[in-house]
Amino acid sequence: MDEEVDILDDEGNPTGTSTLKSEAHKKGLFHATVHVWCYTCDGQVLLQQRSALKEANPLKWDVSVAGHIGTGESPELAAFREVEEEIGVIIDRSQLQKIGLVKIEKKYSEIFWDREFTHTYLYELNQGTPLTKQESEVEALQWVSLKEFENLVQRNDERFVSNSKTRYTTVIEAIKSRL
Repeated sequence: MDEEVDILDDEGNPTGTSTLKSEAHKKGLFHATVHVWCYTCDGQVLLQQRSALKEANPLKWDVSVAGHIGTGESPELAAFREVEEEIGVIIDRSQLQKIGLVKIEKKYSEIFWDREFTHTYLYELNQGTPLTKQESEVEALQWVSLKEFENLVQRNDERFVSNSKTRYTTVIEAIKSRL
């Protein structure tokens, strides 16, 4: 979906302008995104396989839920909305645990450049919570043990989004500190 996003400067401050997500990617304009990592109290992590239709990293495994923050939307509201859209779960926004803000710059092609400030959250789910994947965004969902995820990250498993080892390690350590 091509939603409208607020444009940020290279320090992450609002510029007062907005544009379509596709234009922001085409022109390499900074904008904001959210990542929500879902985990269970017994050390399981929910991974999402990106849709085959995705322009960036199709069929690669990554964060439980990810999405763009719409124009005028708060990061918390975007996280709430994206979790409901992508995995069909209504979460308690007060239980979102922010663990960081990461600046990402990756050029995939001459017409697709990710320049984002990603608000990263953890959310504890019950592993028995029914999940409904958003067909247009999500190819598959899978629970894996934190240990297995850590091993895959350490081996630079090709099935995962590349250049994300530091981001994954930060998330793994944040989840460990909550178990």
